[in-house]
Amino acid sequence: MKLSAKLACAMAPAFCAAAFAAAAAGTADSPQGPALSYPTKPITLVVPFPPGGLADLVARPLATKLGAALKQTVIVENRGGASGTIGTGHVASAAPDGYTLLFATANEIGVCPVLYHNLTYNTYRSFTPISQVVDFPAVLVTPQSDQEDFAQLVKRARAKPGKVAFASSGAGSTNHLTAEVFRKSEGLDIINVHYKGGGPAMADVAGGHVDAMFATLPSALPLIRAGKLKALATTGAARSAVLPDVPTLLDLGVKQGDITVWAGVLAPAGLPAEIAQRLNAEIKKIVTDPEFVSFLRQNGADPLYSTPD
Repeated sequence: MKLSAKLACAMAPAFCAAAFAAAAAGTADSPQGPALSYPTKPITLVVPFPPGGLADLVARPLATKLGAALKQTVIVENRGGASGTIGTGHVASAAPDGYTLLFATANEIGVCPVLYHNLTYNTYRSFTPISQVVDFPAVLVTPQSDQEDFAQLVKRARAKPGKVAFASSGAGSTNHLTAEVFRKSEGLDIINVHYKGGGPAMADVAGGHVDAMFATLPSALPLIRAGKLKALATTGAARSAVLPDVPTLLDLGVKQGDITVWAGVLAPAGLPAEIAQRLNAEIKKIVTDPEFVSFLRQNGADPLYSTPD
């Protein structure tokens, strides 16, 4: 699996690429067994976050289409906690038979292994890459009731060090690290409030319990459109087509503001190559399907595809 997506923060962009390259190299040594009958029973697609976040938003339509293609049910199972590492570890320890898959993001695969040394999985050895699926930016959101723009939020945070709180989907998550890029660029002292997933974090921002969050754009967009969250800025190299009036961090002078994150499908290490190739071929059809592409782009994301090798 070749990684073209990036996490433009001070931590681990090279690690993400190196880790997946190593995992892909390991695929060639996977057992070669007959897979013509696969699948013969339902498949579980583990999302390592609670419902309501980006991973859940994309995984559900992906599971529906993958199930239709394979003529077998694909069940989405949410296993949130510890910045996505609990669900990721669960898949790493599952049988490599194609019936337990992981919908992962760069956070669990590239960032957490750098930050935490007691994980139950090893990015280099625990997974068989199937394909990337989506690439997306983040959006800086505040409660809709706030009247501040970006400059005013920065001014308030600077005037009240240690008082302005940013929500995230977990310590070491991409939301958290994007907030750290923002903090360092602007020279601020902010508080990080960590949740078990992006959905609960956004709910507390919308409710006015937390000041702000760098949420994934696809998961935040419904709340922005519903008037519950206010978008102040987006990450990435260019403005989002779904929020054309919202400036990017680069527009606002934030260094290293070109931040996007990928998500994709992995399986436990040792998956037979024939099954990996079958899953990859079906996912390629899905990420090029006009209906799925339209769904992603309407939600502020872009389709992404890669091969297992």
